[in-house]
Amino acid sequence: MNIRIGQGWDNHRIVTGRPLILGGITIPCEFGLEGHSDADVLSHAITDAILGAIAAGDIGMHFPDTDPRWKGAGSLRFLKHACDLAAEAGYTIANVDSTVILERPKLKDFRLVIREALAQTMGLATDQVSVKFKTAERVGPVGEGRSAEAQAAVCLVRSS
Repeated sequence: MNIRIGQGWDNHRIVTGRPLILGGITIPCEFGLEGHSDADVLSHAITDAILGAIAAGDIGMHFPDTDPRWKGAGSLRFLKHACDLAAEAGYTIANVDSTVILERPKLKDFRLVIREALAQTMGLATDQVSVKFKTAERVGPVGEGRSAEAQAAVCLVRSS
């Protein structure tokens, strides 16, 4: 098959005392996300999308939260691993489309720097990486400010 599509999703609880990291970028904020690693919900969703596209399981299979090696680990490392696996399987990432769902803070001013960090990690041009920001309109755990979510889709093409 010459084209593969992958979909990823992740969510984490909002907690105080941790940094808010999205796409490898620390966002100034009074709260962060709970998790074994740095809890970068965006990088996790993209990582899972890539792994799914090559049928290589999910992030938890590669970086289990029971393994102390990944305690506090930067999630761009996980993303790079997934990209390397895709390349080993003979695929190139054509593009990434992602969405972060979070009530606050407003993230629009961080869009370009997040896209650049993700693109650099994946070996892509910035225009191959889309990052959108949405709220949950005060509905559900995200809307109530208790959690954050991210969704991602990737398109992989067979390398020549």
